[in-house]
Amino acid sequence: MKRIFTKIVEVRPEEIRALWLAFLFNFMVLGGYYVIRPIRDEIGASSGVENLPWMFTATLLAMLVANALFSAIVARMSRRRFIPIAYRFFIVNLLIFSVLMRLLTPKDQVWLGRTFFVWLSVTNLFVVTVFWAFMTDLFSNEQGKRLFGFISIGGSLGAIAGGSVTASLVKPIGAANLFLISAAMFEIAAQCVRFFPADFRTVGEADSFPGTTTSSPTIEKRTEEAPIGGSLWSGITHICRSPYLFGLFVFIVLYSTTSTWAYFQQSELAGHGFADRAARTTFFANLDRATNTLTLLGQLFLTGKLLKWVGVTPTLIIMPTLSLIGFAVIGITPLLGVLAVFQVLRRATTFAFMRPAREVLFTVLRREDKYKAKSVIDTFAYRVGDQVGAWSYRGLNGLGLGLRRISFVTLPIIAIWLVVSVWLGRKQRVLADTKRHQTLPLTTAPEAA
Repeated sequence: MKRIFTKIVEVRPEEIRALWLAFLFNFMVLGGYYVIRPIRDEIGASSGVENLPWMFTATLLAMLVANALFSAIVARMSRRRFIPIAYRFFIVNLLIFSVLMRLLTPKDQVWLGRTFFVWLSVTNLFVVTVFWAFMTDLFSNEQGKRLFGFISIGGSLGAIAGGSVTASLVKPIGAANLFLISAAMFEIAAQCVRFFPADFRTVGEADSFPGTTTSSPTIEKRTEEAPIGGSLWSGITHICRSPYLFGLFVFIVLYSTTSTWAYFQQSELAGHGFADRAARTTFFANLDRATNTLTLLGQLFLTGKLLKWVGVTPTLIIMPTLSLIGFAVIGITPLLGVLAVFQVLRRATTFAFMRPAREVLFTVLRREDKYKAKSVIDTFAYRVGDQVGAWSYRGLNGLGLGLRRISFVTLPIIAIWLVVSVWLGRKQRVLADTKRHQTLPLTTAPEAA
């Protein structure tokens, strides 16, 4: 078992405890989410396609409020306090939804369902981004390249387990009780934070954000459990001031926009390709199964090796390169089978390669930006991309453009995304080198420089 494990991930003895805790943490976070995700999807389908853009808009507005509240909490508490508080806030919400589903009439449950749709659309991004913010704070840039691929496996297994729980138990116990299972998994995730070693990573950190005009070479010892500090809107203001953070914001917007276009194309072709809802449901289930299988294989055997051997930049550009080729092929051959293969490869690449590589980009940030700016980027930017993708696709349809032409319109957008990816990867390497030189002992720093 030890030989097999060392072939999957290059872990050192002092990292094993933190690695398995991170694995379990990610398993519980995504497992808890995927237990209740099918409930949201069913609500979205029953609400009607005409209502979805407005529910997405409500989600975007709710995301603004949530980011402000999150920044206020982060500024005043240490990570070991605010991370469990964040998850327990979601747990309390789940308990409330569970009670209301039992008490409200079917007529009132329509609005309860729409409220839950918006709430979960906000929550799912926050529970994931809080986890990865903790990971990028806990593990260094070098550790992230080696370990983030294996940690991602925990999330993939959790997603499979959560979906399996729902498929098996939704009829016997009902949707209201699934909220309780999800709440229990989030509580286990919150408990994981307590067991991470407090002195796991004792390295220096620059006083100010690397790469901006305010950067200083002054080194201070990390205060692991000190409050994060900063203002309520510092996440947004730092993104506006820093080209690197703004590049990360644009990266997510472009990814989310193209994902929404691919989703709309999938819905369009599947709507015409199947005669009944059961056949469509089976088709989508098979896509999910194929995606999860490829994701696991990629995370097991390729992710860590790619990040270590070829670096962040080549790993990061796999996704936009695949998207460029995929949309071009769909523009030439707009068939459901072609789109199905493209969607499976695209989603598997997202989880197996793009996500771990993108998280490594955050390891070079100072702590405040790892939580505040990262939260804005991973949540608000994602929903901005959803809005841009949804309304622009409808606008292009209104101009008379069909699926094939929209695929070709997507290509220059993806080209910009590819350029941004290359720039981010190179900038990350520069910031990582700068940060490593800043944290070297004084006796070796001049020689290294």
